[in-house]
Amino acid sequence: MQRIAIYCGARSGNDPKYAKAAGHLARYLAKQGIGIVYGGSNSGLMGIIADTALAEGGEVIGVIPDSLHKREVAHRGLTTLHHVAGMHERKALMADLADAFVALPGGIGTLDELIEIWCWAGMGAHSKPCACYEVDNYWQPLFDLLSHVQQEGFAHGERQLLRASTPEQLLASLQAGH
Repeated sequence: MQRIAIYCGARSGNDPKYAKAAGHLARYLAKQGIGIVYGGSNSGLMGIIADTALAEGGEVIGVIPDSLHKREVAHRGLTTLHHVAGMHERKALMADLADAFVALPGGIGTLDELIEIWCWAGMGAHSKPCACYEVDNYWQPLFDLLSHVQQEGFAHGERQLLRASTPEQLLASLQAGH
């Protein structure tokens, strides 16, 4: 595994635990020699991911749409920064550049990116693992909803959405694909 796409908030959240967890994960991945592909912003958890990985000598590739570049200031110290026309191009390029996908806590944009890339896997567009990085049960409501969807007969047997609460567990799960 050479690179992992990380979806996360352009805000840091209300509790410092989210920033701490983002920094811990970025540091761990950089020390393992795994590059990070992310949204390209210098704000919120996105900025923490980039700054921490870069400080450890890690590769960090940003992909930022021109429309967001006006609201979220692009990180200027990245290994590579790709400017794209819109979110569709961002998602496609991040998918091409990464070997796996991880969602940290974030908002609707994070959820959108996670669900779409996981849906692509379920439709056979890629076979890369998708996971949630659990910080104090942040993702539990999503997993409750997914369980409800399955119980009600609307699931299509999608590929498993992984979940881990430590960087070590996360990387092991992604490498195993389950």
